[in-house]
Formats: sequence, structure tokens, C-alpha cells
Amino acid sequence: QVQLVESGGGLVQPGGSLRLSCAVSGNFIFSHYPLAWYRQALGRQRDLVATISSSGTPNYVESVKGRFTISRDNAKKTMYLQMHSLKPEDTAVYYCHAPRQNYWGQGTQVTVSS
Repeated sequence: QVQLVESGGGLVQPGGSLRLSCAVSGNFIFSHYPLAWYRQALGRQRDLVATISSSGTPNYVESVKGRFTISRDNAKKTMYLQMHSLKPEDTAVYYCHAPRQNYWGQGTQVTVSS
């Protein structure tokens, strides 16, 4: 059984930073597959935030470019999302996703508020 477990969410003031982690366990060859971060604000659909290829090439949606950095550590089977200059509109539950297999984590709440 494959599990994706997010961590690192919390409450942060506008302009602050957080780093999310997504640890993958189980029968999943982590280094072979692309991964992604999504987020879902209350009452809204789940939206893509960033993707990272198996070789580490990142892509971002326009709203987070220059503020968020996606990365992966294949040895640790962990993906990261470093978030800087956070805004209230970044408030959401953040999910990690393995798109080829349609695996999802349980999500971690990020709240940006003063």
C-alpha cells in the first residue's frame, strides 16, 4: 500500500514562510515518477500549484512563481514545497499527488493571517 503523508502546514503571518513535506512510503518507485502539489481553499475546487518531473524539472502556476519552490529528494522519498512571501490567498489545504497513479495525501492546512 502506498501512502503520501504531508506535513509542515500551520498558521503564518502574511509575508512569512513555510516548508511543506510529502513523504512517500510503500510499493512506489519514487524516483521514477512526476509529483505535484495541489491546494484547495474552503468552498473552492482543488487547484494545481506546482509539478516536478522525475528528473527534477519544476513547473509552477503563475500565482506562485517566484515565491514557491518545489523540490524532491529521491533518496528520502520526499517532496517539498518551500513557500515564501505568503499571502492570505494562499490559505488552503495543500495536497501532494502522484498523477500517474492518482495517489493523494491527506492534506496539510496552511493558514496565512495576521
